[in-house]
Amino acid sequence: MAITLNHTIVPCFDNVESAKFYCRLFGFQYIGEFSRFIVVRVNDTLCLDFDNRDRLESNHYAFKVSEQEFDEIFERLRTETIKYGSGPGEADNMTINHNYGGRGVYFRDPNGHLLELLTVDYVIPAH
Repeated sequence: MAITLNHTIVPCFDNVESAKFYCRLFGFQYIGEFSRFIVVRVNDTLCLDFDNRDRLESNHYAFKVSEQEFDEIFERLRTETIKYGSGPGEADNMTINHNYGGRGVYFRDPNGHLLELLTVDYVIPAH
């Protein structure tokens, strides 16, 4: 069996609003409350567990998506007038990148986490 990441915690100021933001933008499935977390299903193997915090550091979450998913999510970014950019240091220059023959974009969630969409891996797979 391949090892997969099952879940990770996303620290946030408002776990319900943060979970709804990710569901609205990415199309993830809102599962609901589990213990002190609000759980969102990303796919068959991964959930995000949103956890309220008084203070938090910005994290980076990158999501590989298909070309069609990129178009759909990017349109929702623009509809919600969320600033985006072509790189981690340029997350608000309102352009996308075309690294490695694909497309990518960076933007921040309401908690300041840096989110990334990419259509092509930038790491060469091990043989």
